[in-house]
Amino acid sequence: MQDKLPEKWRKFLAGTEAEKYLKTPLSMLEQRRGECTVFPPEGMVFRAFELTPPEELQAVIIGQDPYHDDGQAHGLAFSVPDGVAHPPSLRNIFKEYAADLNREIPVSGSLEKWAKSGILLLNSVLSVDAHAPGSHRSFGWEKFTDAVIAAISGKSSGKVFILWGSYAIRKAAIIDGERHTVITGVHPSPLSAYRGFFNSKPFSRAKLEWPEL
Repeated sequence: MQDKLPEKWRKFLAGTEAEKYLKTPLSMLEQRRGECTVFPPEGMVFRAFELTPPEELQAVIIGQDPYHDDGQAHGLAFSVPDGVAHPPSLRNIFKEYAADLNREIPVSGSLEKWAKSGILLLNSVLSVDAHAPGSHRSFGWEKFTDAVIAAISGKSSGKVFILWGSYAIRKAAIIDGERHTVITGVHPSPLSAYRGFFNSKPFSRAKLEWPEL
């Protein structure tokens, strides 16, 4: 397993399919960084794994690929650093979070508090070219992250998987729904949020202690 992944996750994933799927995307990422600007910045690609070690894992929220505009991506699905304007999907997540849990809409767009509380904010693709959405989907990241999801499903029980939108919902096929809680729903993007994301109550349905942001 590549040493850029945190040691606790390397141990957790030892002997699983994830081991063999990491080398190719990392090699392609290293080459691409020499050619253009890539997000998230170097050192933040595995930030989700760093903040949520496997022994503290409670839930997994699955995104697609990182934000592709300047200053947005910092290694956590749907999250942006403090002081960065909330992207549209995150704004809708916060609206539902506030309504569902009777809280205020957060000022900061950082979801690090969730990550540190055991919620793995996992993008299926872990890197992207600046201003080019989906540009690293051919790197093989999805084989690795699918193997991570399968390992979590197979080596633990009682976790919550939150899958928003058809892309994430397809991941349910590699999750044991008898051992874990799988919450599916409409994606929070502006194109679909009003078709069932709002008032879907994913936060209360997860039965987790969500830290206030």
